[in-house]
Amino acid sequence: MGEIKKAGSKPTGRKAPRPSWQVSQFVVPEVEGKVRFHDLGLPTTIMHAISDLGFEYCTPIQAEILPKALSGSDVTGKAQTGTGKSAAFLINIYSHFIKKPIKGKRPSGTPRVLIIAPTRELVLQIEKDARDIGKYTRFRIQSILGGMQYDKQKQVLIKKPIDIMVATPGRLLDFQRQKILHLNKVEIMVIDEADRMLDMGFIPDVRKIVYSTPHKNERQTMFFSATLKPEVERLAEQWTKNPVHVEIEPEHVAAESVEQRVYIVTADEKFALLLNLIVGQKLERVLVFVNRRDQTRRLSERLQRYQINCAILSGEVPQNKRIKTLENFRNGRVRVLVATDVAARGLHVEGISHVINFTLPTDPEDYVHRIGRTGRAGASGISVSFACEDDSFYIPAIEEYLGNPLVCEQPDEALLTVPPPPPKSPSAKREPRGGKRTSFQNAKRRSQQGSKAHKPQRRRPRPTSKPKVAGVSGT
Repeated sequence: MGEIKKAGSKPTGRKAPRPSWQVSQFVVPEVEGKVRFHDLGLPTTIMHAISDLGFEYCTPIQAEILPKALSGSDVTGKAQTGTGKSAAFLINIYSHFIKKPIKGKRPSGTPRVLIIAPTRELVLQIEKDARDIGKYTRFRIQSILGGMQYDKQKQVLIKKPIDIMVATPGRLLDFQRQKILHLNKVEIMVIDEADRMLDMGFIPDVRKIVYSTPHKNERQTMFFSATLKPEVERLAEQWTKNPVHVEIEPEHVAAESVEQRVYIVTADEKFALLLNLIVGQKLERVLVFVNRRDQTRRLSERLQRYQINCAILSGEVPQNKRIKTLENFRNGRVRVLVATDVAARGLHVEGISHVINFTLPTDPEDYVHRIGRTGRAGASGISVSFACEDDSFYIPAIEEYLGNPLVCEQPDEALLTVPPPPPKSPSAKREPRGGKRTSFQNAKRRSQQGSKAHKPQRRRPRPTSKPKVAGVSGT
């Protein structure tokens, strides 16, 4: 597509060069107790992207990790999503690339960095974050994950060199077995949400992957987990060398950035409360969690009856549709997203002001992961939980996990009445079964009706009553 020429301008044959960006344009004052990205000696291209993203001060985990990681040390971290750990390891990766460039042609399918994550959603989120932070660099990023674009991913591995690979274990091993993916040149390996990979049974696969990379003495390893179970600690010891260890406790994540409210209601009052909160407070980007797939469908259907634009995100939604749904939620086309815990980890959508637990999770960790979708990276947010008689049994365990009590309150009576649904639009016509007819189908139908009009109608003979048989009564 050609350039649009302005009146009176002379064609130059190429675009005018952009004025070079300087770090001095990104002004962030020094604040006692906070670490600025300026203080870390990051490359200008990375600082430019950080400026565009609006980051000013490091989150606690970034302030702890980055100085050591940038010097080449291995890192193990206990931290939930929403703490800024993805930005921490990505900033370290890009800084390494810029400081240690590789000259000459590189082989295809041989990444310099490997990031392993347990779910497709998390892989796609990390890929997006990587593109945001590396927007002023020319490094190639490729996600490798199941459920979509198999041939496209395969062709990229065969034909192109890759700098950063973000992958789920299963699809990565598939391509390794085909000998089109080689991990012998990995310089930095990141393992994210190791505890969840353990829970999902991925550790044997991850172990195969790790052992196909260079020895831990010849690579930098960054290992993250939301919890440090004994099995997870053993894996960290096996796969890292003299790591710097950082812990961000879950109560810090939950209490400092998220205002938590718990409403005591009956199960029958939950929908009225949800609807009145969304409509009455004019909430525009709301994430609602339930525990089961069937609950997502039923709740979404009820909200749609009140003309609330909503969508569902659960394990039964195909991967391509999940990606489209998340994109629609990000850009505001979807107002309410009703989800199961498949979306609780690794999902980052800016501007989620409210997370609502329509049903409380049975696992306290899931509560923290859910409410971590708002109030991310230091921003403020609100979580609202509905606790009926069944849900209330989970509150003590959540309070113990957080290390502080949850304040439970009764909602205003006016919020517990369901208003009548708005009437359907009178202009909405009922479509024929199978959807709208095509012009061909309409023409065919008119032709059939016309031919019927010219055919003589045969009169059916009237049915005659059967003669009664003597001695037999009707039963």
